[in-house]
Amino acid sequence: MSLDKALTAAQADIPECVAAGYVDMVSGMLLGVKTVDSHPSEVLDLVAAATGDLFQGKTVSEIEKLFDKARGITAAHNHYFKEIIVFSTNLIHVFCRSKKNPNHAGVFVTRASANVGMVIVRARSSMEKCDGAV
Repeated sequence: MSLDKALTAAQADIPECVAAGYVDMVSGMLLGVKTVDSHPSEVLDLVAAATGDLFQGKTVSEIEKLFDKARGITAAHNHYFKEIIVFSTNLIHVFCRSKKNPNHAGVFVTRASANVGMVIVRARSSMEKCDGAV
């Protein structure tokens, strides 16, 4: 399955999903996106950059280093933040770090009226499909 098809399937499967995207956090590029509305490329680029900041920003990286230090881990850098959920005025934003490639993340946006539990379950399942497509 291609990433484009995986994102289309995610948008159909996640309740009230208005957008699904897949981000390379190292390059800051949106590798794929599906939305119900058209958005300017500047907005989509900012979503990709914000996703990288959420998972790999300076402060988050410092927290992860402190977690490693507290656990006596010196050889490898671990990523402890796997999923981030943001509730905005009208939307639920689910950010999922890839298990296959920790520098990739899925972004799934639904209407605020969606069942949060179902959104999380379906976003996780969709993320696995997106990982398999990349």
